[in-house]
Amino acid sequence: MSTMKNWVMLATVFAAFLIYMPTASAQWGSIGDRIVDGLSNKAQQKIESEINNAADKAYEKSKSSAKESVKNSNTKSKNSKSSSNNADNEENGSEGNSTEKSSSKNNNSNATSNSSLKAYGKFDFIPGEKVIAEENFSQDAVGDFPAKWNTNGTGEIVTIDGQQGKWLKFGPESIIYPEFVTNLPENFTVEFNVACTQPFSYYSTSFNFIFAPLANPAKNYINWKRFGNNRNNGVEIAIHPEAAGGNAMGQKFITTYDENGEDIIRNQTDFPDFNHENKNVVKVSIWRQKQRLRVYINETKIWDIPKAFSATAKYNFMGFRADGYHVEDNAYFLSNIRVAVGAPDTRHKFLEIGKYSTTGIKFDVNSDKIKGESYGTLKDFAAVMTENPDVRVKIVGHTDSDGDEASNMTLSKKRADAVKAALNKEFGIDNSRMETEGKGESQPADNNTTAEGKANNRRVEFIKM
Repeated sequence: MSTMKNWVMLATVFAAFLIYMPTASAQWGSIGDRIVDGLSNKAQQKIESEINNAADKAYEKSKSSAKESVKNSNTKSKNSKSSSNNADNEENGSEGNSTEKSSSKNNNSNATSNSSLKAYGKFDFIPGEKVIAEENFSQDAVGDFPAKWNTNGTGEIVTIDGQQGKWLKFGPESIIYPEFVTNLPENFTVEFNVACTQPFSYYSTSFNFIFAPLANPAKNYINWKRFGNNRNNGVEIAIHPEAAGGNAMGQKFITTYDENGEDIIRNQTDFPDFNHENKNVVKVSIWRQKQRLRVYINETKIWDIPKAFSATAKYNFMGFRADGYHVEDNAYFLSNIRVAVGAPDTRHKFLEIGKYSTTGIKFDVNSDKIKGESYGTLKDFAAVMTENPDVRVKIVGHTDSDGDEASNMTLSKKRADAVKAALNKEFGIDNSRMETEGKGESQPADNNTTAEGKANNRRVEFIKM
């Protein structure tokens, strides 16, 4: 009887494992083995329940083998860079002593940190000059709602296997906004990462982000709930990881409102850069220049609306919204928010003032590898050099004060060298016209006590010679 019992128990585990393995691979293969905040997985719970009730050693051995097989079936590259991490030392405040997690185990080939500059050949996004807000939730505990944010619904800080840093998970029917963003002038940029569970239902909500002038944001933000009203002069952008269609849930659109809250622009489109099947983690970049609005998903410009913003309204609110989820396990996640203000004036500052500094050239963690999203900033400066062939430049790298001082000095010099190499290789600027230097943390442009101050200190400076 004991032998028969053992065989029955082993057969049960093996059958459950065969059911569980493809389900896990299909559901979570694109975003990692599992989302560690506890998204439900009934098949896994069933196996674990049976295992916990078994005392037989052979049964326990089968459990270990099954779990290891599932883990191995979903793992692709354990030690490479995160596939869509933009929270390197520019975002997490660590210049010299950063430790990376294992890479994403998905098919997310759109990785901004791994994309070459060549892949961003048409990317013309240039971040604002001064960082006024930077948020990666490093100060918040997993399981908590972030301290500097507000909501009418639910949300919590989680981590995602294969993705660096912390993420804000959106509950259903929730508007969530940063209380520390209180002024969005006529020239600003916003960057953030969005992820979704995989698979993601066509009938679940789109992920909406909103800019608006509100008399009292703490009270009036509720105007932007689903089917809300009084959206005067607001701008709403929605993206969904399914193909667009007649059903509003699957659409990707931008809507702008006039001073009376009436729709004046509604532009719907479809694009492959946010797709739950293989690109379920993306970088969003938004650029306002007075009335003009440009929206990018990864390296692709999706919208360029000449008169999206009001010419007279004062925008002071930025928010994010998820409505109803058709499937319980569906969720959106937000991370690495950066807001910068000021229109770059490369030509004037470099040629006439003699010095141009930018935080728009970004690098991988503890590395001199330039991120693909830096292409627009590099291209902008290269154009000035090309149009002025007699001008020479010194490229100076700077860091914040985190990490070892000597390491930061070395890193800053390597990054300056990398910028020189990119200008030569990608844009044909002759090496004889460029010199490099590293200043490390020795010449801060801002304080080193806040995330925003550190972000402004991590910069590349171009000095006319």
